[in-house]
Amino acid sequence: MLRLENISKTFNPGTVNEKKALSGLNLHVKKGDFVTIIGSNGAGKSTLFNAISGGFYVDEGSVILGGRDITFVPEYKRSQSIGRLFQDPLKGTAPHMTIEENLALAYLRADKKKAPLSRISKKDKEMFREKLSLLEMGLEDRMTQPVGLLSGGQRQALTLLMATYVIPDILLLDEHTAALDPGTAAKVLELTESIVAENGITCMMVTHNMNQALQLGNRTLMMADGNIVLDIEGEERAGMTVTDLLDRFKNGAGHEMNNDRILLS
Repeated sequence: MLRLENISKTFNPGTVNEKKALSGLNLHVKKGDFVTIIGSNGAGKSTLFNAISGGFYVDEGSVILGGRDITFVPEYKRSQSIGRLFQDPLKGTAPHMTIEENLALAYLRADKKKAPLSRISKKDKEMFREKLSLLEMGLEDRMTQPVGLLSGGQRQALTLLMATYVIPDILLLDEHTAALDPGTAAKVLELTESIVAENGITCMMVTHNMNQALQLGNRTLMMADGNIVLDIEGEERAGMTVTDLLDRFKNGAGHEMNNDRILLS
């Protein structure tokens, strides 16, 4: 589904602020994979997602999605095939528009059979209501209310629904529960697992929680210094503990994990 071939990205090249964020990174994600990603601040996790989604063009290498080279395809066109959630619940929705209008935007943007300025039919609205009811947050009865009135957890759940209403080729989750309280985070994570599993969505999820990284999905990556230092799946992953993961990270990165937020999670 996704191939990254020798991608590199340097910010502020030739200045005192030069930062090599990705360094010759290679990755192949199979269709249906649910990949968890962990690494310290500055390891390149969000930069990796920006390279995939088109937040910038990579300096070197290729980004291939579903067999199509999208290395120089602009971000707005990639969004038809790529769903993404950010850590900040405010980033995924338009606060002054209603729940119904936000869903309509997501639906028309991602559905290649619909024109971007198509009218939403009564049948479409009924589908919106049905989908919202699956969140079990009562949002189906608030479709005409502005999204800005929702809580962070409700907005993140709505963003998840918007990102997957038309099934994307790949779903990118960038610590999408980190800003939520524990109870709400657990609910959104449960919704995530359910939606990804039921629709067979290829998914990559950045997390700061090492237990989550081993328990969710079928594959775990660890990043350091703009590259992947550990890639495990199958029986090898099933038998690993957090201690094992830290030891393997040290061997691959050449130094210990130094992020307190991750170590204390």
